Amino acid sequence: MNFKDYIRIIPDFPQPGIRFKDITTLINNGEVYRSAIEAIKSAVSDKQIDLVAGPEARGFIIGAPLAIALGVGFVPIRKSGKLPGAVVEASYDLEYGKDKLAVHRDAIQPGQRILIADDLLATGGTIATTINLIKQLGGVPVGAAFLIELGYLDGRDKMDGLDVFSLMSY
Repeated sequence: MNFKDYIRIIPDFPQPGIRFKDITTLINNGEVYRSAIEAIKSAVSDKQIDLVAGPEARGFIIGAPLAIALGVGFVPIRKSGKLPGAVVEASYDLEYGKDKLAVHRDAIQPGQRILIADDLLATGGTIATTINLIKQLGGVPVGAAFLIELGYLDGRDKMDGLDVFSLMSY
């Protein structure tokens, strides 16, 4: 299946010159969405994964069904201030400022093997921050899986040597 056939390109969103890769047209089709999750599962199933972690918000769309398919739990990585319990936080740079991600302190136990899942690998800042949070809790990042990778933005360079699987590349 050519999954790119199900990605809508939106020119000049969110700003002029950007060709936004819209995944809603893929996840809107149940058969294609299931096939994409199954393809990612097949690519990562040898990693002895204990948990899947997904950064807010589209990491939930990929990570949660992937965790179910793998038969493991899911850890949401949220924006600062969104989790009710004790958290660990880490800052990261945005194009125009900074932001913070957080995870519950008890979400990951030392030694647990964590796969990171998200919709898109671009510059790698969000995933690098997610890796940092996992390591702060003693977790072991074993890989990262994405629907789409924008290879021209060199996000893999921030993956700290992690195995990266992308279903589609642009």
